[in-house]
Amino acid sequence: MSEADTSLKAILDDQGLEYERPRAGAYLVKLPGQHKLATMTWLIVGGHSLHVEAFFCRQPDENHEEFYRFLLRKNGGMYGVAFALDETGDVYLVGRLPLSAVTPEEIDRILGCVLTYSDDNFDRALEIGFAGSIQREWDWRVKRGESLANLQPFARIILGAGD
Repeated sequence: MSEADTSLKAILDDQGLEYERPRAGAYLVKLPGQHKLATMTWLIVGGHSLHVEAFFCRQPDENHEEFYRFLLRKNGGMYGVAFALDETGDVYLVGRLPLSAVTPEEIDRILGCVLTYSDDNFDRALEIGFAGSIQREWDWRVKRGESLANLQPFARIILGAGD
């Protein structure tokens, strides 16, 4: 186990974070949120840097230009990570830190940033890129008398659509 790997494991343990370690130097950390239930974040120790990667959401169904513009505008004010796309158009938060940054303070800071950026932007991103799907899900649940509890953050766009 490398020094950075040993340090990272100790930091995650000391901070009481829930994680899996599928192989040496690779940690999948669960960051519980309020808007996005959980942000699963990879911390991968490399030869010279720590790779940080968290899935944000799948590619949008609609309003692609507005969706991507919304995320790109956020990038300029973010610390340590930025919104990025994979080859299929799914959205991730991605960053790289020097191994010298594997300290309790910096790991706390970067994971806090990942959680904040994911949780604070999740509902708005879904409103922009998935409004039609949200509307269909809402209608389906209403028709069947199902709970709308986890759709409440979108009530204003659903109920406002009929105005």
